[in-house]
Amino acid sequence: MIHTEVKGADVRKDIRVGNRDRRRAATLLVDSVLGLLERCNARVLARVVWVKQEGHAVNETGVYSTSVGSLTETFQAQLLDSHSCGVMILDCRTKSKNAPNVHCVTTRKYRAGGDLLKGVIESPVFGHSDTHTLLQLADLVVSSLLFPVACHAYLGDVTWNVHCDDACRPLREEFGERLKKLQFRYQDPSGKWRGGIVVSDRRTAQPSSLMFRPGKADARAVMIPVQQTGGGSLPSGV
Repeated sequence: MIHTEVKGADVRKDIRVGNRDRRRAATLLVDSVLGLLERCNARVLARVVWVKQEGHAVNETGVYSTSVGSLTETFQAQLLDSHSCGVMILDCRTKSKNAPNVHCVTTRKYRAGGDLLKGVIESPVFGHSDTHTLLQLADLVVSSLLFPVACHAYLGDVTWNVHCDDACRPLREEFGERLKKLQFRYQDPSGKWRGGIVVSDRRTAQPSSLMFRPGKADARAVMIPVQQTGGGSLPSGV
């Protein structure tokens, strides 16, 4: 069954232009994915980078590397909170794209001054989605939920892009609050909130909370004590 991968692009298309049955099936799939994460007490860490400014080019390599570094920081905080260790598996692209984008993690782990990411046992490794169920699950969360919700939240006024469609509104309204609760957020020793689903909106400077429908419950949050960070503070943002 793992070789038959459900693509998030197909889920989005069914929600956007499918008939009633296809829209219902796509929505039920998203609901089932979130239900699985909830039952397993999973946490979602994500970077939506960037909501681009019109007329400004984006450095793809820089964006990817920055995102990997930021997510590794949050993963380290999550590992500290659970008193465990772990490894990150990234979706494989090509060697020329893979290797440079994890050096920011490698240099932090093996620097002369000591390991800043002690819970992460190795620099991120790479896998193919047709051999890793969790990569497929992560792809479904990103491409069938985070991406369309972000497009609807931050680019709702754009009419020329097929992804910016009001048909995605139900995803945001029905699943936004559940997605919010699945975040892992924490306070660093300086008291600054980090982690969760972070949006860098270079277009209109809207906050990350725009992704979610307003609700009563907040995401689970933890405080990482200074003495647990092994050096007084977590590594600063990339």
